Amino acid sequence: MAAAAAGPGPGSGPGGSPEGPEADAPERRRKAHGMLKLYYGLSEGEAAGRPVGPDPLDPTDLNGAHFDPEVYLDKLRRECPLAQLMDSETDMVRQIRALDSDMQTLVYENYNKFISATDTIRKMKNDFRKMEDEMDRLATNMAVITDFSARISATLQDRHERITKLAGVHALLRKLQFLFELPSRLTKCVELGAYGQAVRYQGRARAVLQQYQHLPSFRAIQDDCQVITARLAQQLRQRFREGGSGAPEQAECVELLLALGEPAEELCEEFLAHARGRLEEELSALEAELGPSPPAPDVLEFTDRGGSGFVGGLCQVAAAYQELFAAQGPAGAEKLAAFARELGSRYFALVERRLAQEQGGSDNSLLVRALDRFHRRLRAPGALLAAAGLAEAATEIVERVARERLGHHLQSLQAAFLGCLTDVRQALAAPRIAGKEGPGLAELLANVATSILSHIKASLASVHLFTAKEVSFSNKPYFRGEFCSQGVREGLIVGFIRSMCQTAQSFCDSPGEKGGATPPALLLLLSRLCLDYETATISYILTLTDEQFLVQDQSPVTPVSTLCAEARETARRLLTHYVKVQGLVISQMLRKSVETRDWLSSLEPRNVRAVMKRVVEDTTAIDVQVLPRAGQGSPNVSWGCWENSPLRMETGAARLCLHLWPPSSSAPPFHPGGS
Repeated sequence: MAAAAAGPGPGSGPGGSPEGPEADAPERRRKAHGMLKLYYGLSEGEAAGRPVGPDPLDPTDLNGAHFDPEVYLDKLRRECPLAQLMDSETDMVRQIRALDSDMQTLVYENYNKFISATDTIRKMKNDFRKMEDEMDRLATNMAVITDFSARISATLQDRHERITKLAGVHALLRKLQFLFELPSRLTKCVELGAYGQAVRYQGRARAVLQQYQHLPSFRAIQDDCQVITARLAQQLRQRFREGGSGAPEQAECVELLLALGEPAEELCEEFLAHARGRLEEELSALEAELGPSPPAPDVLEFTDRGGSGFVGGLCQVAAAYQELFAAQGPAGAEKLAAFARELGSRYFALVERRLAQEQGGSDNSLLVRALDRFHRRLRAPGALLAAAGLAEAATEIVERVARERLGHHLQSLQAAFLGCLTDVRQALAAPRIAGKEGPGLAELLANVATSILSHIKASLASVHLFTAKEVSFSNKPYFRGEFCSQGVREGLIVGFIRSMCQTAQSFCDSPGEKGGATPPALLLLLSRLCLDYETATISYILTLTDEQFLVQDQSPVTPVSTLCAEARETARRLLTHYVKVQGLVISQMLRKSVETRDWLSSLEPRNVRAVMKRVVEDTTAIDVQVLPRAGQGSPNVSWGCWENSPLRMETGAARLCLHLWPPSSSAPPFHPGGS
């Protein structure tokens, strides 16, 4: 029990000591215990391994700040039997040992920190002591220095004032010396050609001479300087008017003349006049390259020469003008804008003449590169001369060339289609060699469709260069909207499809005109081609166009259904005309055979007449041609099926017989495929 009574003392905190009869020993233990709790961030309850919440004033709480051993023992004796008292003693001994072990562990783990902190504190004491001594010595030295400085200043005060006066007099004498030597210096600079140095000398002395011109000596210097300055201005004007130097040298001459006080309005006119002469020489050189005798350079080289020569010179003139004559205000800016607008229009006319020579070519890559450089070159003067509208004019030229190229590609597609038709007519009219079959209609149709589609894809790829990301003008609103929708889709693709339908319909003229010379097989081929376009090709071409040219324009466009209806109507007209032509041929043959025979003197017919055999053979040949195209012939011929199409009609011999013998005729009906 004695051990149990003595045990709770150290259990009150890890820093407590079981020894020490001093009266303040419990207070020291509680203080040490509190410091450890603050170090590890624990509350009293957390340090004991139990939840926070017991009464902090309870004298029987072993971990409380107000623990009383006597009260705790009395409570145990009153409330606990002997066995529980023994267990409490055993538990307290175990806790005391655990706390001692934890204390030793904390000491071992933080031993190096304790030693380091002790050494640091010792060093700080020594360093602060040395620093205090050094600060004392520094304060003493500063006091001595301040005393010496005060005595020196008091001793040299009079001399300092005299030296300041002498320095002022010396500076004044130097200025006077410069003024008296100014005429000779100006003369020497003029002789050596150092005009800029002479103008700077004059600028430094002008205000002083003007202020003291009432004194005779200064008046004489001013008169001499004015004579020399007048001669200097005359030489600068002569040098400027000769025009042999470049734009930077002439700009320097104008700047010096302005510094000498020459009238800015007159210099402005002369500056623009000399600049006009140089730029007109560049334009004349470009125009000479477009002449009929020498071969014109390629368009890329031409735009490079114009950009580096004329456009570069115009940029230099604009930059120098704005720097020299900024004081002229809006009137001066308007003069420069009118100057640039006039010369720029002449340059644009030459560029358009050269670009017009490229309209016959089929490759757009070189032309687009030339337009890109032309547009890029005009960005700089466009920024300097916004009022002249050079950048806008250049963009208009590029847009106009793009529209012309679209028209050229449309003509190329139309010419390619007519060329395909010519090849088909030649193949149909070519004599057949015995034992060797010529190309069939299916093969000819495939060749025509493939050729037209390849030409369309080539044209789309060619005009797509105008919208490439690396091209400077591709981000303009025209090339993002109208060019894609109205130019490429409507003007090129839709225009070609409609032109193709119109060309095909032109073969349906009256027999006495153009249609009479059209091979019937060509009519059948064109009808099948238009029907193929109505079925799939038109939708494919327009989808391909929309994918390549992301249309951002909201303008109305021709729907696919409209074009398909036009192609279907063209196919119907061609097929109807084909039937009419073939029926006319056979009917004329029958009529001639009837009209040319003398029926009164002819013998009784015993066999089938030759003309009837010819009619049957021709009708069978028409069946062979027409029925596979209508999807009713041999399944080996892959021409598609028309049975679900509104164009479906009776074909072959049945349709021809209906044409020859209408239902009112007394002739017997003719059945296709009959013997």
